[in-house]
Amino acid sequence: MKSKFFNSFKDYILITLGTVLLTLGVYFFKIPNGFATGGVSGIGTLLAKVTPHVSAATWIMAINVILLILGFVILGKQCSLRTLYCSMLFSGLTMVFERLLPLVSPLTEQPLLELIYAMALTSAGSAVIFNCSASSGGTDIIALILKKYSSLDVGKSLLVTDFLIASCSFFLFGVEVGLFSLLGPFTKAFLVDSIIDNINSFKYFVVITEQGEKISDFIMTKLHHGATVTEAVGTYTQHKKIMIHTVCKRLEAIRLRKEIKEIDPHAFIVITTTSEIIGRGFRSV
Repeated sequence: MKSKFFNSFKDYILITLGTVLLTLGVYFFKIPNGFATGGVSGIGTLLAKVTPHVSAATWIMAINVILLILGFVILGKQCSLRTLYCSMLFSGLTMVFERLLPLVSPLTEQPLLELIYAMALTSAGSAVIFNCSASSGGTDIIALILKKYSSLDVGKSLLVTDFLIASCSFFLFGVEVGLFSLLGPFTKAFLVDSIIDNINSFKYFVVITEQGEKISDFIMTKLHHGATVTEAVGTYTQHKKIMIHTVCKRLEAIRLRKEIKEIDPHAFIVITTTSEIIGRGFRSV
């Protein structure tokens, strides 16, 4: 029970961190430049351009509330409490920044630099949020509705909605901003996948050694991971050895590699990187 509570608490801390990164990218870099790269922030940026008396933050809040209600009605449980928390925090933080740190122009005169920061911060934030089984709401909900009533999958639905939003920036902000905005959906898709893979990356070890018992003992007692051990015969020497299979975190991999070389300097080690580990101690699905 305590472990479940701790994991949930840790997830909400990470979701909060991800939402802060997302908001920083949107408020300080996307909105001032008119980068409508998709999502509710893109819609809010476009609407704020044609309604000078209604800010982008207000539009983001209003649209998020409407989409959350639609999500609950149409999708039911798919609109989770985490998505509600994340979308409301995103909208609230945007309004706070708007009150405390009002911006009347971009921070710099380098639109490409601002686009890089906009996509890096929002992609990092979205990746952390997605990795905690949550979303910032908005067009994620639209994508899920499109998926439910059409043959499109979520990825294609998101690309369609974000592409349409980005395309509108040509008419409201001009060709240059429109071209920058169109880069957003494709860049974000690549960055989000890359960041999630890095967050979830582990090192898979295959060790062929004559000191299998000592190495296995170190893995279990010091790293607190399991290992699979099989007998192996070298085709060249015909000597019998032990083959050990195990998976550990990146920092643990450095320690394990050093320990193996100290126990058996002649051990043969193969180390690969993977982000898809399903089983006890890792992902359950």
